[in-house]
Amino acid sequence: MIVWLNGTHGAGKTTTSALVQQLLPDSRVFDAEKVGETLMDITPGLPGTDNFQHWPPWRPLVVETARRVLDYTGGTLVMPMTVLVEAYWREISSGLAQHGIPVRHFVLHADQDTLRARIEGDTVLGPSAFRLKYLEPYAEAARTWLHAEAEVVDTTHLTPAQAASRIAEAVKS
Repeated sequence: MIVWLNGTHGAGKTTTSALVQQLLPDSRVFDAEKVGETLMDITPGLPGTDNFQHWPPWRPLVVETARRVLDYTGGTLVMPMTVLVEAYWREISSGLAQHGIPVRHFVLHADQDTLRARIEGDTVLGPSAFRLKYLEPYAEAARTWLHAEAEVVDTTHLTPAQAASRIAEAVKS
């Protein structure tokens, strides 16, 4: 099984995924961003883009990597990854379904002011224009398709541990 934690930057995906992994027996965290980083390391580089998710190889490589890891280890993969383009989510989720891999899709949500404050106050990564530019695309995806496709966990007033607990309880039930 895959527990996919979606949502924009500042929602708490990375922190929450590590905590969810601790609450789900036989689980591992797989950050699909690492697949994108591998593609970014190709030299000479792939055609220019502002987001590796736009490269057509990224999505099937995420599916194939997840499938291969699950075939090897079994258990559950907890995957913290923002996917805001509906067609990309459909490609990934249908690819996983074709391999018989069930997906529990959660969106970690927070209101725009909270997200902005978290990004601007981030003491690990620092304030980031890159992360801030995804606030409006996230809001648009949330309004148009994303929240209808997932179980929404509003993290505005939750600690990462509380969010992780809610997700783990939902997965176990």
